[in-house]
Amino acid sequence: MARPISIDLFAGVGGMSLGFEQAGFDVVAAVEYDSIHAAAHLFNFPNCAVLARSVVGLSGAAIRRAAGIGSRRVDVVFGGAPCQGFSLIGQRVLDDPRNALVREFVRIVLELEANYFVFENVKGLTLGPHRKFLEELISTFQEIGYQVQAPWRVLNAASYGTPQNRERLILLGARKGLRLPGYPVPTTVGMGDKKEEGGLSIGPSCADALADLPDAENFDELIEGDSFKVKWHGTPSSYGAEMRCSTASAWHYGYRRRWDKDILTASLRSDHTEISRRRFAETFPGKVEPISRFFKLPPDGVANTLRAGSDSARGAFTSPRPIHYLYPRCVTVREMARLHGFPDWFRFHVTKWHGARQIGNAVPPPLARAIAATVLKATGERPERPRGVVALGPTPLLHMDMSEASRYWGIPIPIGNRDRKSGTHKRKQEEIEALFQKRLSYG
Repeated sequence: MARPISIDLFAGVGGMSLGFEQAGFDVVAAVEYDSIHAAAHLFNFPNCAVLARSVVGLSGAAIRRAAGIGSRRVDVVFGGAPCQGFSLIGQRVLDDPRNALVREFVRIVLELEANYFVFENVKGLTLGPHRKFLEELISTFQEIGYQVQAPWRVLNAASYGTPQNRERLILLGARKGLRLPGYPVPTTVGMGDKKEEGGLSIGPSCADALADLPDAENFDELIEGDSFKVKWHGTPSSYGAEMRCSTASAWHYGYRRRWDKDILTASLRSDHTEISRRRFAETFPGKVEPISRFFKLPPDGVANTLRAGSDSARGAFTSPRPIHYLYPRCVTVREMARLHGFPDWFRFHVTKWHGARQIGNAVPPPLARAIAATVLKATGERPERPRGVVALGPTPLLHMDMSEASRYWGIPIPIGNRDRKSGTHKRKQEEIEALFQKRLSYG
């Protein structure tokens, strides 16, 4: 039986792609303008057609061709189009040129004749002048033949098994005449993982997510490289075991990946000064260090919202990774991934800046999975566990700098270049060139 198919717009590294796959969908195409993100998405989802380009001018027919789905029904299109939500006086908000990407999302949903759509965005879209934008967006969907679940909801990832407070606006829509998905019922509250409250389990804490990971600063190979042979700390929590994919159920309804469970990636060390380390150590868990303004993780609580940095065109702002609750340092990219709900097999760009940016821009997979499950239920189909194992993509995809990734995809550099060149990165140059030549040979 063929699994229902979905398409990810503004895909990033693939947080929503992973959640939808884990819920029982095949993600057949992903569109992402940032060449670094697109390369990482291709690495993690090698059977998905990645279109490294803007959605502007991209036709539904072109997406179908790239995905190789012909005239098959598209069950759901999902994504979070960047928007500003302000209107010029006397005109519709959606006519504002700054909101063009949201209009493109609506257009592609219509061109693909998708049965369902999921639109996600920042909570701020529900507040102040942005509220007018949200109301017009809903009206536009209704005008083109879609019903939208009302009232709209802002969902917190911490309510769906993620050890992080992260709120996102979610719009759920269905073609008129189809069953409209409902919002997922929260499954977790509070902190810890062995109690229950009001029928809901107490969600995973920061310690549940990180306690089994060794301190990256004990491994010299992580000064320049991002991977090491891991020596686990004690018995993992149930959440830690899921991140390690220790059981068959940890894969949910997603495809198993072929990976080395003894190698932990995305663990490049940070070079903090002794003064910074002293300040970090003196900061109480759950509080903000006053000089850096970094949040220190509470072991029995959840993380603050993990955010992406900005590109050099907007000041090359590095993502403010929180301080580890136990060690006087900022968390690694892998530790960020654990706090976000990405399993250990999932990989990111080898630099801290790009890796943190990819996580900070992503929807936590557990939240996406909960949303996708309600859409699948509305279709009337049951999730099926797929057979076989998927081999991850070639590792040079994760070592390219912005210019190399853009050359690989044949597109202009989309954001300011900010790449950390390590010895490990330099040793990958021949592999990157070979990968580029292989892509050229495929046309």
